[in-house]
This record gives sequence, structure tokens and C-alpha cells, in this order.
Amino acid sequence: MNFSAIGCSFRTAPVEVRERLAIDDVHLPRALTELAARYGCESVIISTCNRVELYLASTERTDPFDPDLVAEFLGEIQELPSAVVRRHLYEFRNQAAITHLFRVAASLDSLVVGEGQIAGQVKRAFELSQQFTVTGAFLNTLFNHALRAAKRVRTETGIAHGHLSVSSVALDCVKQVFDHYGDKTVLVIGAGEMGQETLRNLIGLKPGRIWVTNRSFDKAQRVAQEFNGEPRSWDELDDALAHADIVVSTTGSPEMIVTRERWSGILAKRTGGTIAILDIAVPRDFDPSIHDGDRTVLFNMDDLERVVEESRSQRQKHIAPAERIIEQEQKAFIADWARRKNGPLIKRLTDDCDAKREVLLDQVFSQLNGKLTDADRKFIEATFRKFQNQLLHAPIDVLREEARDEANSGTLREALRKLFRLQE
Repeated sequence: MNFSAIGCSFRTAPVEVRERLAIDDVHLPRALTELAARYGCESVIISTCNRVELYLASTERTDPFDPDLVAEFLGEIQELPSAVVRRHLYEFRNQAAITHLFRVAASLDSLVVGEGQIAGQVKRAFELSQQFTVTGAFLNTLFNHALRAAKRVRTETGIAHGHLSVSSVALDCVKQVFDHYGDKTVLVIGAGEMGQETLRNLIGLKPGRIWVTNRSFDKAQRVAQEFNGEPRSWDELDDALAHADIVVSTTGSPEMIVTRERWSGILAKRTGGTIAILDIAVPRDFDPSIHDGDRTVLFNMDDLERVVEESRSQRQKHIAPAERIIEQEQKAFIADWARRKNGPLIKRLTDDCDAKREVLLDQVFSQLNGKLTDADRKFIEATFRKFQNQLLHAPIDVLREEARDEANSGTLREALRKLFRLQE
């Protein structure tokens, strides 16, 4: 088998290059079919925000897939100079490519180790390739084993436990303060990327209202519209804080926007219960001294990053068990593929020997007709069968071992066909 994984990821290409190379769902079917036709191979393309990888396999060609040609292909598809593409590509071949796929699917090669999205992305990429009939026996077998390994890693280790982003940790902080959200108002101060990402996590709680305020009212309007919220002008900030229940603040202001004195005035106007403030701005937007653990519960960046780091440390402990699972599943794949790949040849070999053994037994029994008891005949048959099994044991065993050494793929099988004069 000739198998390669060629591509780029966050490890080798900056985000602006990955964005240019990413193949969207509209263009992916054409890319798959053209790739398979051009190189006469099985193919799967995994395209995400953090990686673009081509998995190419062929049982026919002996020369390895050329990364330069893959760079040309990607350059044509995405209208980029192939030289620009090529300097960001890496390549894994045969066993190394198998290991790489298993680690990718199990999220051991992810920017955030243990993140849950990649297994689903690998599964969707594989299913799309199947839909367009550009996979075959090898990739079908390989990807099913890789996805099984990914499932085992997630269910048998704690690698997916805990949050590794500030925005997702913020959700847990809010849950420490409230147990229901339908009557709650969420106020986002600052409509930047971090605020939007945190809001995406919070809307899963289905709050009653969402307000967005920003120094630029136009931006507040755009973000509020995206999240089915209401824009509030910057001048209304004190009033909004007096009525909000959950606050996400990410302004990027060089100075605190809510001092202790300002908060005292806001607190005097509040008629509701506890307010939870997620101050994820750097520098901080809220004076940390306003936290009293009762009416005002304040979480700042230090609090959130401490939880993130604890989660990251916990996940590191599960990498070694995950690697062991991957090793087990790779061995299972190799054994499975060996059976599929060498099964037809082994069957021809044993069938041919069975036929020759029966001919010889007929000759022996004809020559000794009337001189053998039933016990003698059974003994002779068993002896011939035992000799055949001993004779075939070594070549069949070597065939199975050969599946682990793809560098010599096909050579041993062809030698056995010639040695035993097996017909195709």
C-alpha cells in the first residue's frame, strides 16, 4: 500500500495562509473527485480552520505521492502560487501517516488537546469522500479504525474534561451564581471578538434578554442583531448595569471604566438580586474591590485563566493513556488490513495446496487399495494435512507481518505467486 498524508496546520502555516488554503463545502466535492482522477488514488480531504490535509492511498502505484504536485493541485484549486503553498506543507508516509491520522482524529495533534470538534470534522470529511466514491478498501478500513480510536480516547480517558478557553470557562462561572436564566438580562460591554465568543457560550443558557453596548453604536447594532439582542448606547451604560444580571466586559480600554465610586452609584440604583460580572478585559474594566460575593460577584481574567490552566494540566495527564489506546487501535487496523489485503492470496495458496494434496492422497490410496484400515487412511490424511499446514505456516505468517512494512508492499505477495505458480 502506498499511503501519504500531505497538508498544513497551525504548526506550519499562519492563519492567513490556512484561510486561503481552506476548501469550503461548495468546492470540496470537485476537489475530491479531481484529486482522485488526477492521481488515480483513494482520497479524503480534511479542511478546518486549523488544518488542510490530503490523505492519499493507492494499491497500484509504487512511487510515493509527490508533495510538489499536491502543492500545484492546491494552488490551482485555491488560486495560489504553488511555491507559496509548498513551503507550508508537511508529509507523512505509510506508517507515519497512519499514526498521524489517528492522533489527529483523537485530538492529540490539535491546537487545544482534547477538543471535541475534530473527531466530528474527520468523520464528516470521510463520509463526504465515501459519498463521492473516492475511497476504497484501504481508506474505508483506516478511517473507521481511526474514528474508533478517537471514540475510545474520549470515553476511556479524561482528556476532554474541563474547559481550555476563557470563553467556555466563563459559562461555568455564571452557573456558580445562577441556576435559571430565562428571566436574566445579559449585558455585553465591548463588541470585540472575545465578547462575542463568550456570548456564544452564554446564549446556550437561553437568557431572557441580551444587550450590547460599545463606544461605536454601529458596531453594537451589528453584534446585537447577530445575537438577536438589543443595542444600548454608551451613554446608557450605568442604567444598563443597574438592570443587568450577567455582564461580559471586554472593552480594551487603557483605564478602568467602572471604578469603585462609579459602582457605588450604580449599586444604589439596582433593585434586582445578585449581578455576575465577567471582566475578561486586559487591562481590567472593573475595579476588583467591588466584588463582595453577595450582591456583586466579579470574575476577572486571573480567575478564568487559573481555571483554564488547571484544566490544561489535568488534560496533560491523559495524553499517555490516549497514546496507548492509539497504539492498540493501530495494531488492530494493521491486523484487519492484513486479513483484507492478503486474504485472497492466502485462500488461493491454501486452495491450491488442498487440491494437490487430494491428488496425492488419491494416488497413495489407489496404490495401497485393500491394504489399509480406516484408521490407517485417517492417519495418512492427517499426516499429509499436518505437513501442508507446517509448509504454509511460514509464508502465511510472513505475509501477515509484511503488512507492517509497507516499504516492501507487494514484493512478497508477487514472490509467493511466482514460487507457488498461483493463478490470478
